Amino acid sequence: MANKLAVVTGASSGIGLELARLAAGEGYDLIVAADTPFVDAAAGLKDLGVNFEQIEADLATEQGVNQLIQRIGDRQVDVLAANAGHGLGHAFLDQQPRDWQHVIETNITGTLLLIQPLAKKMVARGEGKILITGSIAGHLAGSFQAVYNGTKAFVDSFAAALNNELKDTGVTVTCLKPGATDTEFFERADLGDTKVGQAKKDDPAEVAKTGWEAMKDGRQSVVYGLKNKAQVLASGVLPESVTAVLHRGQAEPGSGKE
Repeated sequence: MANKLAVVTGASSGIGLELARLAAGEGYDLIVAADTPFVDAAAGLKDLGVNFEQIEADLATEQGVNQLIQRIGDRQVDVLAANAGHGLGHAFLDQQPRDWQHVIETNITGTLLLIQPLAKKMVARGEGKILITGSIAGHLAGSFQAVYNGTKAFVDSFAAALNNELKDTGVTVTCLKPGATDTEFFERADLGDTKVGQAKKDDPAEVAKTGWEAMKDGRQSVVYGLKNKAQVLASGVLPESVTAVLHRGQAEPGSGKE
């Protein structure tokens, strides 16, 4: 029998790459996608002893999503790790529309365009697991990351809603909610001079493992780390005006050490 198949997006580095490694470690064949070259990641995944395919595509676009769906073809997807995401720092009024549109299109539009057709096939056969990478940012009013945090609020909510819609179908949807993680996110989001950009960050391998195990258990969501869990709990008590002030202290340009 053929190995089960896992599709992982945003898999060229960080949490996505670690999710791909976990899938391969459990014998899943892989189709991995990212909007950046795989370079060293590809070599490492090929050495894991499973069938491995990679595709470089911009999953912020319908064309890019369709490229991935066409690569999958008629193959059964047992696990979908929808991890592709894009961040953006600085004040909203200083951002170019094309930049914040790309954040929305990657984090929301592209994610939904990919999930819907694959989830339909999972439901039709009565089994499958979907892991969506959200963020604790979705619980916080994100001063100087306003669009990014807004997209993650959508993703966190959407994942919980879809999980409920699919109850009793044999398909589960799990939302992984990391905090600041040691990935390329902060460099790509131009957050290098901020307090959060310069702070110690979580290990992407540990974050991925937490999400992977929660997905296997069919849990609705999981927050990685005690500090992050405390922030989420606090966000449920504090008004958004307060979380906006707290977030400003972490993400305002120039808030980091010189």
